[in-house]
Amino acid sequence: MLRFLKKYRHGILIFAYLPFYLLWFFLLEQHVTEHFYVIESSLDSFIPFNEYFILPYLLWFPFIAISVLYFIFRDKTEYYRLCGVLISGMTVFLIVSTIFPNGITLRPDLSTLGRENVFIDLIRVLHQADTSTNVCPSIHVYNSLAVCFAFFASSHMKKKHLLKIATLTLTVLICLSTVFLKQHSVIDVFCAIALFLVTVPVFYRHLLPKRSQPTETATRQI
Repeated sequence: MLRFLKKYRHGILIFAYLPFYLLWFFLLEQHVTEHFYVIESSLDSFIPFNEYFILPYLLWFPFIAISVLYFIFRDKTEYYRLCGVLISGMTVFLIVSTIFPNGITLRPDLSTLGRENVFIDLIRVLHQADTSTNVCPSIHVYNSLAVCFAFFASSHMKKKHLLKIATLTLTVLICLSTVFLKQHSVIDVFCAIALFLVTVPVFYRHLLPKRSQPTETATRQI
């Protein structure tokens, strides 16, 4: 057991951060209830509510957890990069939500939809557990992009094409689920993508194209 803990002690990084994140997020959920900036776009009205997207939305939780555990045990270098992206983005989200309390009013009244099924029931549970505040940028979108990128960047994934395709497919479905369930505005999604594009280069500089250095050539004048 001691040998196991010593070998994978790097895994404590993400688990040490989680209590900090959850406590801060819980406090935000308790205090940001009425007075907040509404984050909505005219594009949101063109996106229909679809309860079936509750499945990929809920799959986000095991998707992120299992992926982090995978990198802890299989790719230590990639794990550190992924943690850097996750922790930095989630911390920015907490700061933004604290300074700029935000929320949405997009959630439909489920009782007026005229249909009942297990997916609607799951969404009712989701609405009870998760408020409509602290939504921008979308952590569902941001963390999904971070994990997906880590799979594609990992040297252990070079020949696992089916796994990468499955990861990309699930990532796209999760991102879509946030707007089709009216959990987020498209603004939240775009902000998450923008934040991701800012943080990724910080931790994945080795993947950036290197600038070609000008070569000195001797010229001979005749």
